[in-house]
Amino acid sequence: MKKVIARILFSLLFILAGGTLQAQAKDDPWDPFRFLIGDWVGEGKEGQGSGYFSLIPDLQRKVLVRKNHAQLPAANGRPAAVHEDLMVIYKSEDGKSHKAIYFDSEDHVINYTATFSPDKQTLTFISAPAPGAPRFRLTYQKEGDDRVGIKFEIAPPGKPEEFKTYLEGKAGKKSGK
Repeated sequence: MKKVIARILFSLLFILAGGTLQAQAKDDPWDPFRFLIGDWVGEGKEGQGSGYFSLIPDLQRKVLVRKNHAQLPAANGRPAAVHEDLMVIYKSEDGKSHKAIYFDSEDHVINYTATFSPDKQTLTFISAPAPGAPRFRLTYQKEGDDRVGIKFEIAPPGKPEEFKTYLEGKAGKKSGK
C-alpha cells in the first residue's frame, strides 16, 4: 500500500512539475530568442576576418548578454584590428517588448529596440533616429537550427531610412551547444 501511495504522490509531483515547467516556458521572455542562444563561430570569407559570439541568459535570466569578438585583417591601408563588443538585452518597461544597449571597443554606445518578424525567424535591433547622427540596424536571420545570417547596416545622418549594408556574414553554432 505504501508503494502505491508513493507512486501516486510521485506521479502528482511529476505532473505538477511538468505544468510548472510548461508555464515557465510559456512565460519565458527569452523564448523568441531561443534560436540564437548559444556559442557561435563566424563563417567569414577568405581575407575578410574571423570571429565568434555568444548569447547567454544572465542575472537569473533577467537579461541576455551577447559578447562578440572579431579579428579583421589589414586591408586598403588599414592595419589589422580586433573588435569586441557587448550587448545586454532586457525587457522594456512594459514587459512586452525588448530593448538592448550595445558597447564596443571603439567607444560606441548604441541603444536598440528589438523586434521579431511574424514568423520569429528574424530578429532585428534598430536604433531610434536622432538629428545629426547615424542610425543603426543589426539583423539576425535564422537559416537553420545551427546557422544564422547576420547583417549590420548604417543609415547616414539626416537620412534615417536609407540603410546601407556595412557588414554581412554567416555564423554556425558550435557543436555540442
